[in-house]
Amino acid sequence: MKILHLDTNHELLINKLNDLGFINHEDYTSSKEAVEAKIYDYDGVILRSRFTIDKIFLDAAKKLKFIGRVGAGLENIDCDYAEKKGVYLISAPEGNRNAVGEHTLGMLLSLFNKLNKANSEVRQGKWLREDNRGIELDGKTVGLNGYGNMGKAFAKKLRGFDVEVLCYDIKDNVGDTNAKQVSLAKFQEKVDVVSLHTPQTPLTLNMINEAFINAFKKPFWFINTARGKSVVTEDLVSALKSGKILGAGLDVLEYEKASFENLFKKDDSGLLSVAEVPEAFQYLIDAENVLLTPHVAGWTIESKEKLAQTIVDKIKAKFC
Repeated sequence: MKILHLDTNHELLINKLNDLGFINHEDYTSSKEAVEAKIYDYDGVILRSRFTIDKIFLDAAKKLKFIGRVGAGLENIDCDYAEKKGVYLISAPEGNRNAVGEHTLGMLLSLFNKLNKANSEVRQGKWLREDNRGIELDGKTVGLNGYGNMGKAFAKKLRGFDVEVLCYDIKDNVGDTNAKQVSLAKFQEKVDVVSLHTPQTPLTLNMINEAFINAFKKPFWFINTARGKSVVTEDLVSALKSGKILGAGLDVLEYEKASFENLFKKDDSGLLSVAEVPEAFQYLIDAENVLLTPHVAGWTIESKEKLAQTIVDKIKAKFC
């Protein structure tokens, strides 16, 4: 079986597939159209998020048996059409769930203790102790919206704290010893922290909007290490301004490209044009109670290897 790799990944991915007898070709630079012109000759495709796998691509891939996505989400693949054509879909949420859990916890503790703000001020020669008095996580109710691999990993990290952990999920009976599953109404009544752990689907697009936010009984802290397009940024900013949301940790943004590889557009001088920055995003950039990272929650040295190994294991189990 011949596999075409469209994104660079940990070297063990190709090395171990070679050991299993697969023929591996790499193409990290060709256009989508150029790849479509030769994909008929391949049994498998492995990528991160370089481009969308749509009907045109799938129709061109006459021999395709599987698509391996080195990551958790499959939103850049027309899954229904792929499955209709008998293409086996592989993702690897097991590979970076621990990284996401740790990053989410890190964001929450940083926000509670104003670490980003305090670090910036000390570097400017400011020593403002009272202004940087934090709050403690113990005694809070943490709500996980979505309780799959990522939500469960974060809940596991919270076991060392004296907190109540609740989860809400559209699937029944997903709660466990680390998180009690509740209705959305109970979730919105009780939580002090909302951490988003849902995939990008038609149901989750723009899910965190004004109506959703205002349904919460108490002001709350918001963490998003899932998908940026699940949040209406203008509504999030309005809630930050009003105090309904006390602070936000955002690893993902509504404005990201589908490939997740770039956010900012630069002019010929290499500088970001101010006119291209949406007003809501500029607020997030300037806000002291907002922490921003560039879609790296699952992006650790260890997860790079674990993601690759997970893809190898799943291909081996299915095709060897």
